[in-house]
Amino acid sequence: MIKFLLNNLEVQVEEGSTILDAAKFYGLEIPTLCDHEGLKPFGGCRLCLVEIGRAPGTKLVASCTYSVEEGLVVHTDTKRVVEARRMMIELMLSTAPYSKVLQDLASLYGVKQMRFEPRNEECVYCGLCIRMCDEQMDAQAIGFQNRGYKRKIGTPFDMKSEQCRLCGACMYICPACQLRCQGPQADTALCNACLTMDPTCLDAFDEIQCWMYDAGRCGTCVPKDSEQAKKS
Repeated sequence: MIKFLLNNLEVQVEEGSTILDAAKFYGLEIPTLCDHEGLKPFGGCRLCLVEIGRAPGTKLVASCTYSVEEGLVVHTDTKRVVEARRMMIELMLSTAPYSKVLQDLASLYGVKQMRFEPRNEECVYCGLCIRMCDEQMDAQAIGFQNRGYKRKIGTPFDMKSEQCRLCGACMYICPACQLRCQGPQADTALCNACLTMDPTCLDAFDEIQCWMYDAGRCGTCVPKDSEQAKKS
């Protein structure tokens, strides 16, 4: 067993576990799009970023691909982490603004603006469809093409694939294929309709404080001597 610090608590997990595995085991919710049970870790969406190390030498890593080490110090919900997640959500929403999954994440993390011009590509390049087709359907009918801003997902040479069995698994697992409630003709880029509570402890403590609960979503915890507490 490997012992390490997870949000200031000493925990232990089996050797070979990732930080994401450990967080799930101890009931901590870390958002992710590209990680899925039954598929190999990919580390593409970057939503599962956590902060490791001790100040001032901390860094952000993808928790789904980073293996736990003895004595590792991990913080899953610092202000730096949450801001990075918000930026990733904002970026992905610019490519798939009609995704219900992304709209719900935007509400959950308090993303109230989208500073990037919507491209409506309806793909966040999480690679779920490719890995599902390869690892579970054993078809390898689709894959990534090109690089940079020209990157896309398609069949070899954009021709009909003889390996495709039309099983629909790629659409089933795709986070961009779940249409937002307002449909494709929504008036705004962000709905902010389902989840609207902001955690107050990020500004007060620089880190979400909740442990055995839906971390930071209560919106009530502040220092007793803070200005906000005096006003209340």
